[in-house]
Amino acid sequence: MLLYDLSHTSHSQARTGVQRVTLEIRKALADISELEDVTYDPHLRRWRKLEKWEYNNLNQTCSQSSKRGAYWPPSAQIKGWVSRHIGSLLSEKDRLSTSTGFLTAEIFTARTGRELSQFFKRIQGPKVAIFHDAISMRMPQLAPSGTVGRFPSYLSELRQFDGIVAVSEESRQSLLEYWQWAGWENTPPVIVSSLGVDHIERRPLSGDSSESGHHDLPVILSVGSIEGRKNHITLLDAAEDLWNAGESFELHIIGTVQRETGKTALARIKELQAAGRSLRYEGRLNDQDLKRAYQSCAFTVYPSLVEGFGLPVWESLLNAAPCICSNQGATAETAKDGGCLTVDTSVKEQLTQAMQSLLVDHARLQSLRQEAQQRTPPTWRECAQRIHGWMTGLTVE
Repeated sequence: MLLYDLSHTSHSQARTGVQRVTLEIRKALADISELEDVTYDPHLRRWRKLEKWEYNNLNQTCSQSSKRGAYWPPSAQIKGWVSRHIGSLLSEKDRLSTSTGFLTAEIFTARTGRELSQFFKRIQGPKVAIFHDAISMRMPQLAPSGTVGRFPSYLSELRQFDGIVAVSEESRQSLLEYWQWAGWENTPPVIVSSLGVDHIERRPLSGDSSESGHHDLPVILSVGSIEGRKNHITLLDAAEDLWNAGESFELHIIGTVQRETGKTALARIKELQAAGRSLRYEGRLNDQDLKRAYQSCAFTVYPSLVEGFGLPVWESLLNAAPCICSNQGATAETAKDGGCLTVDTSVKEQLTQAMQSLLVDHARLQSLRQEAQQRTPPTWRECAQRIHGWMTGLTVE
């Protein structure tokens, strides 16, 4: 029985990138291994099986909730407290089975991290964590202060696992370099396994998809949370330069605002809208509306400076929309096989030139669109099989 961690995802209706990964890997693994869904209960102060109300959270269709934090109803808090101080209210079916291993794709909290060493003593098989990125350490000035403060401890706690699966070579190198810099020895092995993207419905192939959207103005779409590292300020400045140069287009931005690091970009969006620029901003959309946005744009721009994986690049490609993105790191890993125009997204002039080239060079745009349509996306089943197969051969400390 493989214990599968849902400590955060089962207590939130948000669907951040990490939570989507958690759910998709769980679904794929269930076809190849027997799973037991578990959570760390901070009120009980131990691990247990999921309860009905937690499964209800997993099955919620409201995938764009703005509340990212974990929520525990008062009844669950009381039950955990009473069980810990007076006597267990957990039935036998709530207790964990004998395990053959433990897997987490969550970014666990400090409280959970402190409990791992004791918990791992009860697990006979390998303990594996999926590592997303070290962005908070590489660009602390662009990350929320709470995340920056927590991250060194999180990277240290990862050493308790028997193995780590990084979602890209960029993420793998970032983790290994930090461990080396910290002087930590005897760290677990780290492999790379691309995430799947086949949960995204692919746009059907058509004879000529160059007439996307039927808009009076070509639409440039940018999808991604509004936060410092996503680099929207550079995108907005590049767009203003193009408008000033006489280019006609609509910039459509979709993404929730990270309150601490995204305020400046949001203010800039409102400033350009007030000046009468053709700029549409939507904080979040459901999956169907997001799909329509991709399929009605001329191309997309993903200006992010650094990513662990960069899912919006694949979202764009699977909707036959060419993507302008970074020529470095994880996005460059995705872009190298076609459908993308890569630049140094930190340089406004390069971003401006790339956007202008796809606005005026229709042959180039169509060529990139054809490349996007020919891409073969990685699947979640392939990801799950790689992780599961690797876990079975790990040496358990």
